[in-house]
Formats: sequence, structure tokens, C-alpha cells
Amino acid sequence: MYGAILGDIIGSPFEFDRGDKTKEFDLFTKGCDFTDDSVMTIAVGEALLAVGPEATVKEIEEAVVTNMQDWGKRYPYAGYGGRFRYWLRERNPKPYGSYGNGSAMRVSAVGWLYDSLERTREVARATANVTHNHPEGIKGAEATASAIYMARNESSKEEIKEYIEREFHYNLDRTLDEIRPGYHMDETCQRTVPEAIIAFLESKDFEDAIRNAVSLGGDTDTLGAITGSIAEAFYGIPAVLIAECRSRIDEGLMTDIFDEFDHILGRDKNADSDEKNGTQANTDTCFRDYFFPEAGVFWKCESYIFRNSVGVHRFNCLNIRKKADRLEKPDCTATSVTASSGSSKRDFAYSILFWFRNL
Repeated sequence: MYGAILGDIIGSPFEFDRGDKTKEFDLFTKGCDFTDDSVMTIAVGEALLAVGPEATVKEIEEAVVTNMQDWGKRYPYAGYGGRFRYWLRERNPKPYGSYGNGSAMRVSAVGWLYDSLERTREVARATANVTHNHPEGIKGAEATASAIYMARNESSKEEIKEYIEREFHYNLDRTLDEIRPGYHMDETCQRTVPEAIIAFLESKDFEDAIRNAVSLGGDTDTLGAITGSIAEAFYGIPAVLIAECRSRIDEGLMTDIFDEFDHILGRDKNADSDEKNGTQANTDTCFRDYFFPEAGVFWKCESYIFRNSVGVHRFNCLNIRKKADRLEKPDCTATSVTASSGSSKRDFAYSILFWFRNL
């Protein structure tokens, strides 16, 4: 997800055609900050981590709704569109037929978490459908997630371009030089997603991709987020940019989600760095390695406890019990975990934490 966040941050000062439509600009300038694109990208990513890879479409949609509303309350002034801002406050939120580019800018985690292109597209549809249930809104999310999935699985740019054109009927034969002069602020998927993909296709590395996107003008933070999410999967990101990204988002609340995301994908958060940090603290390593080697489920559960997102927390408890069934240690059966739930789900989670940490 770093690529989406960096694209958002770097593009943020130039939104609404405030730039000079050039690739020659300082990457990080006064006014650079994360916006609603980053907040919702993290919200969706965290929700998908919580429900796990086998979740049903209904479970995914419920988790995404709960999480986006929760993060929206935490960051109420991140720059949401008017209709979406209202949706964030609704008691019983429903999709509202949007074809805005919000469905595509928040979808990057989907491209990384699933084992097939078909499943990737299914989950992308689910994340879009809770708000952007117009066919163009869904198409934008699916196309972006598909490009990310193909890029991380070593498809060539030609293969990505051919697939996107065939499946989603976007015109990717234009060049940036042809697009740039007449391109202005447009928040629709159909006038953002293909342009963002073209910015990636014409790039030579991650930074160049972001510069391409921002140089178009218009909704530069969202263009940057979409382009950056694909470029990250194709090129990777230099460690210095990852460090800069982490320094510009909230320590703990946001960075913990990135750490969990990297853990699930089996990569060190500084994997692209020349100098890697030492091993994790013994308590973390003991818990993850001995009990849940394929996924750090509990750490997701812990974050939801602090944030009181009960609906998604329920799915985490189910995942923990399923994994406990497969443990060989007699004292860690599903029965003992269930019995530990005691008076509340919070008691359940904390009793597991302290017991595991004292091994």
C-alpha cells in the first residue's frame, strides 16, 4: 500500500490543477500531506486483513463499511467528497450509485492479498459496491486491482495493457503528451483510471510513474495513488521513499497496519533497504512463529479492540478459533480459546495475549 499513499502525498499539493503540468517538481514540498485517499486505502486494507482471505463477499462488505466509517470518524477532515462524507455518518449506510474515482484509489490492498485474478476482481467489486455500485465505479476498482495483481506476478506492461483493454475497454493507446494539454480536474473513474494506468505504462521506475501522474494535472492525489499502487507492484519502492512515507503518516495507528500487511505478505517492512533492522522483539516473534505462522491474526484482533470495531472483531475471533483447532499443543485447543472468552471479547483477546507472551 506504500505506493498508493506516496502517490497521494506527493500529488496532494497539486490537486485542482494547481501544478504546472510538468514532471519537474520537488517530490515533497510544503503542503504535502495524506488525504482521504490514504485514509480509505488503509481502512480497506485493514478490513481485508481482519476478515482473512477466505471471507465471503458479505463479510468483506460488512467489514469494509465498518472500517471506512470508523476511519472516517478518526480523520473527519481528510478531504472527502460531499456524498461520501454524508455516507460516513449514516447509521445504515447504503451504496449511492457513484462512479467516482474513490473506488479505485482505495483498492490497492486487494491486488496483493489474493491468489488468483478472479478472486482479486471479486474482492475489488465488493470493496467498491458498498458505495460506488455504478458499473463504472466497480470497473475502476476491478481494473486497478487487476493491474496491481498482474504487476506483482511479473506480467509485462504489454500483458497488463492488453488485459485491461480487453476486459475493461479503457483506451490505453493515448500518450501522456496527448492527454496532458486538455486534461483537467475530473473525479470520475472513467476519466481517472485509464490516465493513471497510462502514467504507469510510460514510466521507467516508481518515482517516474508518480511524476507522470502528477504532470497530468487535475485530481493529482488520486491519479498518484492509483498509478503509485500499480508502480509499486511492478518496480518496488526505494527504501528512502518508504521511510519518507512512514514519517508522514501517523505513527502507530497507520504504521501498524503497514507492518501487519507486510507480515501477512511475508516481507520485512524494510525489505528494500540496504540496512535492515534487527529481529523483532521476542514476545512478538514467539507469538507469531509458534502459534500462527501463516498469519499474525491476533495483532489484527488487538488493533480492533483498541478501536472498538466490534463487527470486524467478531470475524477475527472466528479466525483465531479456526487456527487454534490446528495447533498441536494440548493446552491451546479451540475449546480452551473459546473458554477464555469469558465475560467479553476484550477479555478473550487480552487473556490470549498475556498467556502467549509468557511462554
